[in-house]
Amino acid sequence: MELKHHKTLTSDRWHDFTLAEQFGNIGSEVNRTILAKKRGDQNLLKSAFERALELFDLTIMDKKHSKRLREIGRLREVFIDAFLGGMVYGSDLQSINKYLFDFALVAKR
Repeated sequence: MELKHHKTLTSDRWHDFTLAEQFGNIGSEVNRTILAKKRGDQNLLKSAFERALELFDLTIMDKKHSKRLREIGRLREVFIDAFLGGMVYGSDLQSINKYLFDFALVAKR
């Protein structure tokens, strides 16, 4: 997979991270998406959204998560729904941010 935004990140390096570390990093991009949306900066918004999707995709490709693919894929889907206004699942970016933030806390311990 060729990365558009995380050019220095290799899938091998990403796959060395625990799920908590991966979700924590995805959460950082979700938070940046929220901040860009609040600022009304469409360029930053698009970029943060794409970076989060890129990290979701790398996580999905990580073979150690083969039994969690449904969960990770659904979280990606709910993130997209929230980004587009929550029309399908009633999701919102703040809830996803909180969910992922808890993983970041675990990763820091």
